Amino acid sequence: MTDTRTSIERAIATAPGVHFNELVRDTEYAPGQVQYHVRDLVDAGVLAREELFGRTHYYPPEYDAFERRVLALVRRETTRDVLLACLDDDPNRPAAVAERVGIARSTLEHHVGNLQTAGVLEKHRDSRGRVTLALARPQRTRDLLETVEPSVPARLVDRFTRLVDDLLAAE
Repeated sequence: MTDTRTSIERAIATAPGVHFNELVRDTEYAPGQVQYHVRDLVDAGVLAREELFGRTHYYPPEYDAFERRVLALVRRETTRDVLLACLDDDPNRPAAVAERVGIARSTLEHHVGNLQTAGVLEKHRDSRGRVTLALARPQRTRDLLETVEPSVPARLVDRFTRLVDDLLAAE
């Protein structure tokens, strides 16, 4: 294996669930080089590739589908904060989660929708129609959360969204 491929494989092993643009930023290679080598590594079964919510993410092959979805989503700061809030007080009411995370209910619904689609979070309704949020696999989600920190660009986007939410709420 070439030094370039070894370097790319190592970067992905260090940051499972990394998306393509972040991988390019984290390595010294041009996007075309990364794309070429990653494609070959995926074809050889050395890496796994999955497209989730508009981004292509890469993983070592030992991660299963659930783990890949969790790792991709927790790289987004607000989604990570939603999961942490649900872990602390599982199950949760949406209004309490939105307040705890400091986001608008509409923003929470966006993240909850992605988490539901990924099979990470479930919405339940009681006999009175009240919604609670619960993690599908709390312990595995907790373990995966400990392995990932959102990237700086992802944090900036999430913080900008929160700022806009705060400004709209103040009006």
